[in-house]
Amino acid sequence: MTSLRDAAMKSKAWPFEEARRVLKRYEKRDPEKGYVLFETGYGPSGLPHIGTFGEVARTTMIRRAFEVISDIPTKLLCFSDDMDGMRKVPSNVPNQDMLRQHEQKPLTSVPDPFGDFDSFGNHNNAMLRRFLDTFGFEYEFASATDYYKSGRFDEMLMKSAQEYDQIMEIMLKSLREERQQTYSCFLPIHPETGRVLYVPMKEVNARDGTVTFDDEEGREWTLPVTGGNVKLQWKPDFGMRWAALGVDFEMYGKDHSTNTPIYDGICRVLGGSAPEHFTYELFLDANGEKISKSKGNGLSIDEWLTYAATESLSYFMYLKPKTAKRMHFDVIPKAVDEYHQQLRAYPDQPIEQQVNNPVWHIHGGNPPESRMVVPFAMLLNLASVAGATEKEGLWGFIKRYAPEASPEGNPDLDQAAGFALKYFEDFVKPTLVFRAPSEQERAALEDLAKALKSEEAALDQIARKNAAAGNDEPLPEADFHSDEFLQSVVFAVGKNHEFANLRDWFKALYEVLLGQSQGPRFGGFIALYGVDETVALIERALAGELVA
Repeated sequence: MTSLRDAAMKSKAWPFEEARRVLKRYEKRDPEKGYVLFETGYGPSGLPHIGTFGEVARTTMIRRAFEVISDIPTKLLCFSDDMDGMRKVPSNVPNQDMLRQHEQKPLTSVPDPFGDFDSFGNHNNAMLRRFLDTFGFEYEFASATDYYKSGRFDEMLMKSAQEYDQIMEIMLKSLREERQQTYSCFLPIHPETGRVLYVPMKEVNARDGTVTFDDEEGREWTLPVTGGNVKLQWKPDFGMRWAALGVDFEMYGKDHSTNTPIYDGICRVLGGSAPEHFTYELFLDANGEKISKSKGNGLSIDEWLTYAATESLSYFMYLKPKTAKRMHFDVIPKAVDEYHQQLRAYPDQPIEQQVNNPVWHIHGGNPPESRMVVPFAMLLNLASVAGATEKEGLWGFIKRYAPEASPEGNPDLDQAAGFALKYFEDFVKPTLVFRAPSEQERAALEDLAKALKSEEAALDQIARKNAAAGNDEPLPEADFHSDEFLQSVVFAVGKNHEFANLRDWFKALYEVLLGQSQGPRFGGFIALYGVDETVALIERALAGELVA
């Protein structure tokens, strides 16, 4: 019998592939620091967005995969670059005029526009931690301001002064000639204004560990590089942080990929070993534009959680991380239903397949049982025709379809019913467009209604379809509670009315009865909504009431 570790070592799931790369770093010796360090970086220039969550979720998946194939302890450090200067005011926060007075100051020196924390940086850090805690991530939080001011980076900052020429050589190769004239890897914090200064250095004294520069008014200053008096530009800061902390793994978006040689080179100049990297594709909004914290475009974590459970978002993050993804509301129903499909498949899979199943990685090898007996997409269709405004209204239909189900015994379904009503009200209902049936469609709908009213008429439709196909199989037992039987009836009616493509028949059902161009497996929908209720719906459509 295959062990979990053996299956993991052969798994082609990307978290295990990445975990094996990290493990190769310590084939000959364990890390001197006593653990493997996974890191994620966060720029708190605006409110945390869903891409930030994605980095932590995906890194956690790799960390859990690593813990299966190795006994070396691990840590996950979520590092906030909150000492960065606020270069522009985010458009999605209040008190814009107040914030403009503090441009270029470190984010932890900018007042909180919401008035809840002692700085904008701390506000955004708290938002990040709240979001991560919602998902139950195990992590340590680190603030760049704390690390710089407490002296935890002092040794590496002194070394940066000593290796200033080598760091500058790496950086200058990547800059335009005009930028090269004024660039310095050190950014001093002005002693009077508190602003982060982007000015050239007149002198870097490696022995004393000081930098000398002129401010914007031409006044000369000399500051120690230690104690939070200066910080590093963001690219050198990456490499310095890796060297200072001994980071073993960090992932970042494709927009960073061209900087990887810079980060690695500076890390090595400072005596560190460059970590393993993983570059993921960017998240896009509905218009195909990159999601931005400062713009506030795309989905936020809170917005996703308004319409679906946390696990569906983790599932979305697992899928094809090296493929660009549209992060818009219309991806939610598909993510919910696919997640539960994988969850239902998991118990019957051999261990070799389980370690490749997304739910193994979402739940760290211990996925729960799915009690979602009705798909989310079907709940949306039910919300469309049932006229329910509370989830209790949907449960009347659900219990008839699945008598053993209950809000207490199926908490995931109960939660999804509430989410479906919100989603339908906000995104489906405003887009519903019902149309009248064509002559061919009207005739087919009339026959479908007759078949649903009568066992004899239903079996006759199936018999006619079989005869036309030369199929002499015995007729199925009529069961108006069965998804399969009802689907057979719908299918037979479409065949008997000679639709050139049966897709046109099902599309007509969706457009005429549900006001949408696509929809559920219709036999399952009838079973859930009810045979009599579906007949009434068809009759309303034929009378023109839905269009009206």
